[in-house]
Amino acid sequence: MKDMASLKRVDGLPTWLLSRANARAQAILHDAFGRAGVRGYHFRVLAALEEFGPVSQANLGRRTGIDRSDIVATLNDLVVKDLVSRAPDSNDRRQNVVTITRPGEEMLRRLDVALTEVQDVVLEPLNDRERATLIRLLAKLG
Repeated sequence: MKDMASLKRVDGLPTWLLSRANARAQAILHDAFGRAGVRGYHFRVLAALEEFGPVSQANLGRRTGIDRSDIVATLNDLVVKDLVSRAPDSNDRRQNVVTITRPGEEMLRRLDVALTEVQDVVLEPLNDRERATLIRLLAKLG
């Protein structure tokens, strides 16, 4: 992205700068997840299951902000990889309850390590004080 021509009209605009920084960060994150054989949705689902415990498929979609059709495809991927299990809810057979498996917990730990490395790569141009300031300011914007 550094070879991109300078556009005076947008160079100093926060929206442009945030967009470029986000594109760089997402590319680095996508590569790290790809090396682990997962995608961002996979991580979000595993993290939610680890944090909240077994949950219905519908609630999992709501808690992660993943669309209904995407949550089904994501869960199908995770079930095939044995990272989650899905079973009918004993109280409501129309719903599925999703649970993280032991391999899913192990994958989540590996992804946590990868995410720490991604943060270091993304924030590499900044010193510790600048990193703390950026994080604080981004949290205010979020």
